[in-house]
Amino acid sequence: MALYTYKTSNPAFSRDVWKGYASTSNKMTVNGIIAKSFFCILLVASTTWITWEFIGKGYNTNLFIYGGLIGTIFFSLITAFIHRLAPVLVPLYSLALGFFLGGITIYTESKFKGMPMQAIGVTITTFFVMLFLYKSKIIKVTDRFRSVLIVAITIISAIYVLSWALHFFNIDTPFTILDSTSYLAIGFNVIAAGIAAFTLMLDFDFIERKKNHVPRYMEWVATWGLLVTLVWVYVEALRIVKKVVMN
Repeated sequence: MALYTYKTSNPAFSRDVWKGYASTSNKMTVNGIIAKSFFCILLVASTTWITWEFIGKGYNTNLFIYGGLIGTIFFSLITAFIHRLAPVLVPLYSLALGFFLGGITIYTESKFKGMPMQAIGVTITTFFVMLFLYKSKIIKVTDRFRSVLIVAITIISAIYVLSWALHFFNIDTPFTILDSTSYLAIGFNVIAAGIAAFTLMLDFDFIERKKNHVPRYMEWVATWGLLVTLVWVYVEALRIVKKVVMN
């Protein structure tokens, strides 16, 4: 398979992000991605802690949730199109992500004590399980595996976007059930969480193929891609635990 025709479901790892870098001498490494990932996780943790401190002093939770969400979207869009700025944009994305996650985490904690920690535990466990399954070759990322997963992600994304759009205009549809605590809604979130988890395997595979082929600053773009998937896993885990507790 040609290096730059390799496909993945994560937009952070799309073909356009990586093409045209094969001749660069200073190459991306897995160790570099690991180091940058730990650094960004520390940034996320720091602004998450700051968010908890400010909200504890009476600041509006929505200020951090929506402010962080806008920041993550803004920095993600720029990172997707201007890759050379990734060394600056990805740390900023991580800081904004911390505000967003801190906001939704403390809100959830206030309603359901201990739930965010359970979701974090599920996310961390999922990451290492998927990494083990990938490295041990128990599950191989084949063309068929990749194609099925991409179709599934597209369908899940379309359902979420349509559901949120209709909810914004207060239109009742069959998709409204996804926000309920029914077994159907929980089942949907379990499927979405499973798809998010397997997306990690696509990301691992993509990084494995691109290492030593693209410039070192693309390690930041790879880190951003992993964070995008991990946040998806965390949000799905949070939704599942919340609905199970409320059921």
